[in-house]
Amino acid sequence: MTRTLLAALALTALSSTAIAAPADGGPWLVRVRAVYLDPANKDSTGVGLAIDSKTFPELDLSYRFTPHVAAELVLTYPQKQEVSASGARIGQLKHLPPTLTLQYHFTPGAAWQPYVGAGINWTRFSSVDLPAPFSIDKTSVGAALQAGFDVPIGASMVFNVDVKKLQIRTDVFAAGVKAGEFRIDPWLVGVGIGWRF
Repeated sequence: MTRTLLAALALTALSSTAIAAPADGGPWLVRVRAVYLDPANKDSTGVGLAIDSKTFPELDLSYRFTPHVAAELVLTYPQKQEVSASGARIGQLKHLPPTLTLQYHFTPGAAWQPYVGAGINWTRFSSVDLPAPFSIDKTSVGAALQAGFDVPIGASMVFNVDVKKLQIRTDVFAAGVKAGEFRIDPWLVGVGIGWRF
């Protein structure tokens, strides 16, 4: 699945020079959002691992190859999360989850512009502080699904609502032996504004 998504993104990028530019403004769009992270917290270790929900800022850069097809790269800084086991705090970690999606926009140029997207999430865990003997795998690669809409609010600005479902999972180890898998798999709900150029 990951290889198929990468191939689709690469093919779109390579063919973009022969495709007409979008009709309603420039091809670039930069958005800033306030994003609420709601983790699924599914744990197969038996200790009830979970991270907390939180709101944080997000920046994304989007490029439209055609009026209907765009690629979006979502960026933020490492997010600090509290880690609990069966409801009791046991530590903390940081995660950096850049996400790349390929989008289809249904009604470019309209007053309401919905879209859907799919792509890849790569997450790097850092500053992991868990009690001995527990540790986790520091990277996660998974699928990303997306839906949202833009509403133009001026010649070059848009109001945006965006929802993503990310696949973020890590193996959990006890004294170096795999004890199970922790599936964060969060929903990300964002609201923000964007500038097209």
